Amino acid sequence: MNLKRLFLRALAIVGVATAAPAAAEPILLDAGSVGESFTISFDGFVDGGSSIDGLGSELTLTLTGIENGVYAFDYTMTNTGADGDGVGSRVSGFAFNTDPDIDSATSTGTYGYTNTDSNYPNGIGTVDVCFQARRTGSCAGGGSGGVFDGDSGSGTLSLDFGGSAPASLTLDDFFVRYQSVTGVHGVGSASGRQTSTSTGGTTSGTDVPEPGMMLLFGLAVLGLAIGTRRRRSLAAAPARLAYA
Repeated sequence: MNLKRLFLRALAIVGVATAAPAAAEPILLDAGSVGESFTISFDGFVDGGSSIDGLGSELTLTLTGIENGVYAFDYTMTNTGADGDGVGSRVSGFAFNTDPDIDSATSTGTYGYTNTDSNYPNGIGTVDVCFQARRTGSCAGGGSGGVFDGDSGSGTLSLDFGGSAPASLTLDDFFVRYQSVTGVHGVGSASGRQTSTSTGGTTSGTDVPEPGMMLLFGLAVLGLAIGTRRRRSLAAAPARLAYA
């Protein structure tokens, strides 16, 4: 294999590793999960997926019971954005998908209104359920309410499966909605996607190495390949001399 081909292979490795973030792992629940808490971290982005520094939030869900076809939770939403950097926001709601599908949902507290099978902005598309600080006709949000930078809001939510709760439930594809965004030119609202999930202090999910680190990794692979090629050439040299 010539050096050009080795170099192209190393670049391909870097490209695959940095092409897209890994998906955060879903939350899997059953009767043994009652009492467990899960914390989901979010970033902030606008149309086209462009990230906005200074936007961030965390949602903690605690499964409190499974009864009469209902999975019941406590929730706490914290706006982790730092307005000291000149960027401010209000988290007006959050959303996720369920497997199997729910029949309906209810909630109390800061996000006391729900919508199901509704469109989420910034190219996300339809979500199974969203929870909002104000009643609106869709998951796009609007009005007022929610939590500003450094604040938290809490309440309860219930996922109803119509009289017979499934033996297990998967929650996935978590999103949040930011409104009243300040300090970002031309941006008044944004969304956030799940970046990691922690359970009892154990984090799993989407931490992606920085591009510079991936480049170093690719160069290391290239160096190993070149070294292997040289060792093979040196090992074969005595045999060639013997027949000279």
